[in-house]
Amino acid sequence: MIPPHQRRIGLTGGIATGKSRVGRLLAERHGLPVLDADSYAREALAACSQGEQAVLERYGARVRHATGGIDRAALGRIVFADGAERAWLEALIHPLVRARFDADLARLATAPVVVLMIPLLFEAGLEGLCSEVWLVDCEEDQQLKRLMARDRLSEAEARARVAAQWPLERKRPLADLVIENSGAVEALDQQLVTALLGGAADEPEQPS
Repeated sequence: MIPPHQRRIGLTGGIATGKSRVGRLLAERHGLPVLDADSYAREALAACSQGEQAVLERYGARVRHATGGIDRAALGRIVFADGAERAWLEALIHPLVRARFDADLARLATAPVVVLMIPLLFEAGLEGLCSEVWLVDCEEDQQLKRLMARDRLSEAEARARVAAQWPLERKRPLADLVIENSGAVEALDQQLVTALLGGAADEPEQPS
């Protein structure tokens, strides 16, 4: 249950649309606590964790890094090429991520604003954790170029990873606010200032 005094912003978007950039601005410029689902997911597969053991037992040498532990790039190639394997991994990780969210939200129960950065917010049905949802958006060609550069992927590999999530056109109507992240950081931050001052949290005016 969301505390009545608390504004919980669900921050989501497509892969490589710039959620992390927005999260950093909200944390560093605006001083807000940002809970990062991707960070929790990495912890779920950390060295010596139950998650790591389950992945290594399932995939063996295909995902074992030369220095030990999980080769995350190799694991990514498997799960983004096979929907059933991706579903298995999500079923392993999502309960662990949700438990971390619950613990940190309890710790931050008195905070007036908390940001929940959840890439698969709609896909995982986690809208109920949030009082409002912000979608980070950009042009499709920008998204592909960013993803290819960030993860050193071919265009075909990048398109496959984008296709593994809900398309942005499906997510846009579900969001309370769409944040355009196609330009300079100052333009992006101005959108955040406007949204934090009111935006999606405002109640609609009633007709007189």
